[in-house]
Amino acid sequence: MVEGAGGSIALSWEAIRNGAASASLGLTVRLKGWLTGPDLAGRRLLTMEPPCCRGCRPGVGNAVQVDGAALPSDRMVELEGLLNRTGLTWALHAARRIDTGFGRRRLIAVAPLLCLVAAAPPVDMTTVLADAVTVDAHSHAGGLLRVRSNGPFTPVATPMHEGGLAIVCLAVVTDSPTHRLAADHRIRPFREPAAGELYDYAQRAFARLHALVADQDMPFVTNTAELRAARADRPCAIVASEGADFLEGRLERLEEAYRRWKLRHLQLTHYRVNELGDIQTEEPVHGGLTDFGAAVIQRCNALGIVVDVAHGTVELVRRAAAVTGKPLVLSHTSLTTRPRPFTRLITPEHARLVSGTGGVIGIWPVKSIFPDMDALAAGMARMAAVVGIDHVGLGTDTMGLVGPATFDSYADLPKLAKALLAIGLTPADVRKVLGGNYARVFAATMAA
Repeated sequence: MVEGAGGSIALSWEAIRNGAASASLGLTVRLKGWLTGPDLAGRRLLTMEPPCCRGCRPGVGNAVQVDGAALPSDRMVELEGLLNRTGLTWALHAARRIDTGFGRRRLIAVAPLLCLVAAAPPVDMTTVLADAVTVDAHSHAGGLLRVRSNGPFTPVATPMHEGGLAIVCLAVVTDSPTHRLAADHRIRPFREPAAGELYDYAQRAFARLHALVADQDMPFVTNTAELRAARADRPCAIVASEGADFLEGRLERLEEAYRRWKLRHLQLTHYRVNELGDIQTEEPVHGGLTDFGAAVIQRCNALGIVVDVAHGTVELVRRAAAVTGKPLVLSHTSLTTRPRPFTRLITPEHARLVSGTGGVIGIWPVKSIFPDMDALAAGMARMAAVVGIDHVGLGTDTMGLVGPATFDSYADLPKLAKALLAIGLTPADVRKVLGGNYARVFAATMAA
């Protein structure tokens, strides 16, 4: 804690976590962090690191409640206000945003990237993406998740064609009936499903996915030959499921989904601790991957279904990496070196467990983390610095993110490609990140 201009005190998050900030109770303090929008109770939080999704929980010491007028949401800010505390909850009253020096420091931090963008030679983006197998490893595009309302579809194939995206992994969500946005601003399970409920719901969700693909005149990709033939002039879809909850502990349902619904990409867990293992956004129950989860992975390997460990705890991923005979995918996340409890972001150790199988980690375009395309490209490069360029991909979570997205239309794919080139990636590297790496994992998964 240091004395600042006008008598305010600059706090660190370490002082919040260890209680040293108690010395400043009732005083005017300054604190930097990411400001979230109001939850269902109208509360706003300043968090230590950017919120990645509604399932995350900042945890004690990683968030401060804030009240103040005209404060921006979903961005990094420096706030000044009166420090208070009730029990374990810290609060900043009459908060206001301050810009003195902060904007300049932020500009200095991104200046090298801006220089690279400015200095980048003109590139014909059609050449970079021409004949590339470009892939979004995780998407709910087209209004896929409107299972209950059976609402109209929105365009998928047209923006894919415009942006040069060849393949989208369209994911149904099979635990939807059991989770909702809770009063604490988190997506959480609120009840146990009835026997057969999630299986029945999944049949409706898969049927809607097939109807969407037919509506958009998109071929399915079910094998390596179809994958290699896919191009953006005829966008294609891979059938995926976010959560294996529809199995309800019955392994034979996996093969049924493989044959009946053309399932080729299975994410083991989502927002409820299911029969397969633990999740990042809830307290652990199983200690990681269960024996049933291990059996599902082995059966996926045998059938030719990509195994996705997104939302799973690091303990789940550790055992999954030991069990699998094929590369793993972690379809949508980003890197953190300061993990907070229940975050959906992953540490370098977590990431290397996936890359160690030959797998791919998809970076998602959460605007609170990556405010623009240049920042998203830099986030991909940071992951590549940890696991290598062969293990990074794109997982947009289109129409699945609760907050705003940096990348909200497939027509913008050339802008991301340009940003990746600007930070020093070669055209070959860009093609790897935007789909080539996922295509390699898919092909390896299909191989006997």
